[in-house]
This record gives sequence, C-alpha cells and structure tokens, in this order.
Amino acid sequence: MGWEIVIKRSLGKLVYDGNIAATIEEEGFGLLPIELTDVEAVAHLPDVHRDPFDRLLIAQARVRGLTLVTADPNFHRYRDVQLLKV
Repeated sequence: MGWEIVIKRSLGKLVYDGNIAATIEEEGFGLLPIELTDVEAVAHLPDVHRDPFDRLLIAQARVRGLTLVTADPNFHRYRDVQLLKV
C-alpha cells in the first residue's frame, strides 16, 4: 500500500504532504508482505485490468479474503473481491 501511495503522489495523482509511514501506523493499518501465493494468483486473474500494482492488490485481496478500499471503477469487474468504494 505504501509504495502505491508514494508512486501516485510522485505522479501528481495524490496530494498528501504528510509522513506516509506515520499516517499508516496512526490509522491502524499494517503492511502486507508480498508472498509467492499472491504473485501466482496474479496469473489467474481475468484480463480486465492492466495496472500491475492494482492486479497485485486484487490478487492479495482474493488470496487473503480481504476487503479492498478503492476509488477505481474497474475493480468492480473482479466479482469475487470484496470492495469498499471511496
């Protein structure tokens, strides 16, 4: 999650001036390791979304049964992933 926030901020897609690591901790979020099962799950995703970072997040949500928080309208195309739209 942290890497995507940093990338989006550097591309101008996210405006945030705070300390990302501190904010993640203060808000009660944790870091999710990237496991081989997550990477292998990417290969089984339908070809509806080309962003490799997003595909990894979707795969992790599927593998771990997590809810994915997103504003991306493409994520709804993955029917077996729980979404919290913002």
